[in-house]
Amino acid sequence: MNSFRNRLIHISACRGSTRRFIRNVLRKDPQLNNIYHLSPTTIAQQYALTSKASNYFYNDLRSDTIINQLTIYASKYKILTIFDKDYPLLLKHIPDAPLVLYAAGDVTLLQQIPSLSVVGTRHPSIEGKKKTKWMLEELIDLGWIIISGMAAGIDSYAHHLTLSNKGKTIAVLGGGFRHIYPRHNIPLFNDMVKQGLVLSEYPPHFPPQRYHFPERNRIISGLSFGTLVIEAKERSGTLITVDQALEQGREVFAVPGSPFIPQTEGCHKLIQEGAKLVKGPHDIIEEWYVHGHNLCNLQETDLQSNFSLL
Repeated sequence: MNSFRNRLIHISACRGSTRRFIRNVLRKDPQLNNIYHLSPTTIAQQYALTSKASNYFYNDLRSDTIINQLTIYASKYKILTIFDKDYPLLLKHIPDAPLVLYAAGDVTLLQQIPSLSVVGTRHPSIEGKKKTKWMLEELIDLGWIIISGMAAGIDSYAHHLTLSNKGKTIAVLGGGFRHIYPRHNIPLFNDMVKQGLVLSEYPPHFPPQRYHFPERNRIISGLSFGTLVIEAKERSGTLITVDQALEQGREVFAVPGSPFIPQTEGCHKLIQEGAKLVKGPHDIIEEWYVHGHNLCNLQETDLQSNFSLL
């Protein structure tokens, strides 16, 4: 691969490679040259990989198929690395920022503010969609970017609602673009590519894995000013996104509801623990005017500073 950027994309697309592994390689081999000349045994020893992982990585690094796939992807999608100037600043400064992102659609949305991530249960109550519509429609009309994970339930409805109101929305996937999950969201994916933006840190040929979804949640929260929880059960994957938002120093908003349905238990727990109770969109807008300047003040960092983020 003939450039540092291409080598980073190439290495990230190989089996056995992880963000932690790539960061370790960058510290020892900042130009990503030497890694191409190491044996599987040396890779395993120097970078604490299992024998199986190092062999996968070694073989994929020499695979013409991988290189040909990446050439096709580069022609079809926008590929962003953490060292690129158009990589989103909000995301660059979170813990464990993605090193490579694949983008399909309008990448200019990554530079627009304000943005709000919207998450919730895959099985909303009867009131769930009404709450989502009530909280988001005014924000959409004001030009807010709505971010979610294109999962069933609240996530998908937030995307549909935004598109139907001619707003702008970003979906972050837990797998590659060739493996849309759930499959019934393939039409939504196609609409998002035409009218919004879809992101994944996984190459298009990577199928979703269970552990991908908690990983992608940090991107959902990291791209936004705050995270709005519409509905969530007390033990819910939605709350992983909340934990990541808090770790990133972002705002967390929760919509209250009836104490008699399980879909509100998680929101009530969040409010008890300090999340801002929101009754309508103006509560979120008010918080943006109070705290949004903190995110607006982020300045572009130079390449050396980027290495410090790794």
